[in-house]
Amino acid sequence: MTTISPRETLDRAIEDILKRVLNQGSMVEDSLRNAVAALKHQNTDEAKLIYDKDREINKRHFEIEEDVITLIATQQPMARDLRLLAAILEVTTELERMGDYAKGIARITVRIGKDELPKSIDQIPPMADVCIDMLHKALQAFAERDAQSARLIPDQDDQVDAYYNRIYRDLMDQMIANPSTVDQANHLLWAAHNLERVADRVTNVCERIVFVVTGEILEMDRTDDEWFSDEPW
Repeated sequence: MTTISPRETLDRAIEDILKRVLNQGSMVEDSLRNAVAALKHQNTDEAKLIYDKDREINKRHFEIEEDVITLIATQQPMARDLRLLAAILEVTTELERMGDYAKGIARITVRIGKDELPKSIDQIPPMADVCIDMLHKALQAFAERDAQSARLIPDQDDQVDAYYNRIYRDLMDQMIANPSTVDQANHLLWAAHNLERVADRVTNVCERIVFVVTGEILEMDRTDDEWFSDEPW
C-alpha cells in the first residue's frame, strides 16, 4: 500500500483549491458575457438568471476561503505555499467582485426594461470582450504561474479605458442635446463603469500572480468600489 506524504497531501489540496478558483473564474466570464448580451437584447429574463447565478459565485468564494484558512491552520504550509494560498484568497475575492459587476449590469437591464437604449450600447459588447479576454488570460497565467504574461495583461486596460471615455463623451453629448434621455444614459454609463472596474480587478489578479512567482509586490493600478450597491431590485 502506497503511503501519501504530508507534502503530497498539501500539494493535492492546493491544486484542488486552485482548480475551484479557475472554475469560479469561468463562471464569472460567463456571467459577464451573458449580462452584456442580456443588456444589448434587453432580455430581462436572462438578466434575472444572471442575478441568481451570482449567488453561486459567492458560495464558491466563501467555500474556497474557508478551505484555504483550514489548510493554513492544519497543514503548516511553507513560505512558497503561503504565497500561493494568500494569492488564492485575493483572487477569489476579486472574482466575487467581478461577479457583482455582472450582477450590476443585469440589474441595469431590468431597470431599463424595453425602453429605447442609447446608441452607445453598440460600444458595450466590444468593451466587454476586451475585459473578458483580460480575465481569461489572467486565469490562465494564474494556473500556469506565468508572471511574464501577468505583467503584460494590464496593458489591455488602455483599450477598456478608451471605450469608457468614448461612451462617456457620447452619453454626455446625448444628455445635453436631449435631457429626456438622462435616465437611460446614466444606466448605460453605470454598465460601462462596471466593465471598467472589471479590467481594474483583473489587474489586481495580475499583481497577485507576479507576487506568487517572484515575491515582488507591485501596484499596476488602483481600484475603487463598485458603483452599484447590492440592494435587491
